[in-house]
Amino acid sequence: MAELAIGITENGVMHTDRDPPIDLDTRFRMVKASGVYDYYDKTPEDAAAVDAYLAAAEKHDLPVRAGGWYYVLGRDEALLKEKLELSARLGARVHNTQIIARHADGHMVTNDEVIAIYRDAQEWGNAVGCTPTFEVHINMWSEDFRRINEVAAAVESRGVPFRMTLDHSHVIFKIDNPVEQEVMDIRESVVSGELVLDPFAPDSICQQWIDSGFVQHCHARAAVPNNPRNTLSIDRKGRPGRGVQYPFVRPEPGKYVTDDWDEDRLLPWKEVVRQLMRYHASTPSSPLGQISTEFIPFPDYGAGHGYSIFDQSVACAKWLRETWVEISSEASTSPS
Repeated sequence: MAELAIGITENGVMHTDRDPPIDLDTRFRMVKASGVYDYYDKTPEDAAAVDAYLAAAEKHDLPVRAGGWYYVLGRDEALLKEKLELSARLGARVHNTQIIARHADGHMVTNDEVIAIYRDAQEWGNAVGCTPTFEVHINMWSEDFRRINEVAAAVESRGVPFRMTLDHSHVIFKIDNPVEQEVMDIRESVVSGELVLDPFAPDSICQQWIDSGFVQHCHARAAVPNNPRNTLSIDRKGRPGRGVQYPFVRPEPGKYVTDDWDEDRLLPWKEVVRQLMRYHASTPSSPLGQISTEFIPFPDYGAGHGYSIFDQSVACAKWLRETWVEISSEASTSPS
């Protein structure tokens, strides 16, 4: 039977962004005590913190299996190499890699530039035993979802496997959301049917990525079609957060931007998880190794809210475990 580890990103080990910071040992202890996590997901800001993370991981029997960082091309190439080495020192198998949409000189990064840094990152990662997985994410080159298949095809034509982090919350919240579909000019492709966001429809973009064997890492942050904007976090220009996070279980009244929480709205998000798990359970060559819950407190996500980010993370992790047991059991009893 295929294996699948469940972890949590460090930014999810907190309750609200109004609470005092939690020390590292307490974070590891909280995660271990929850009883639902196999690993911790973090690349430290400072290389000097490696020993502290390794000590906490050993003390609480909770390895650091994944990490990640964000990079501006034209500025951060050396940093990416350093972070891959740092992640490997911690024992991470994957390094979630976010490439910011604009180059250091201001232009929108091109596919050729993404391909070049991908190939370099793969070489650096192979040298230390930590795979860079390029993430689908807002504000990154990959927010134009069509480009992922273009880059992947070019990479694989050179004999290099394309590996990505699937964070489908960034896809799901754009469903039925014309304003968000205008970002990166994908609306015309969505309306024409060239780009299919709905996971229940044939040839959806997430299903394409999954079936192509691209997904080696996954971030699980719940989102719903036309996700409510985060009006509890307003920037200097008076704009609310973009809204890429929806509580996984019903929050207490007044703890979310709306009290109109509806579990059924999570069905598209859950369906992508099921698609990924079905592929992993039935495909011996599946590269997927782990899923990290990633409920976070930043403006486009959960900033200003009163619900517990950690409690939401744990509830999601429980569902991931239950769903994986169900799907892997079905796969093991299905005729070949």
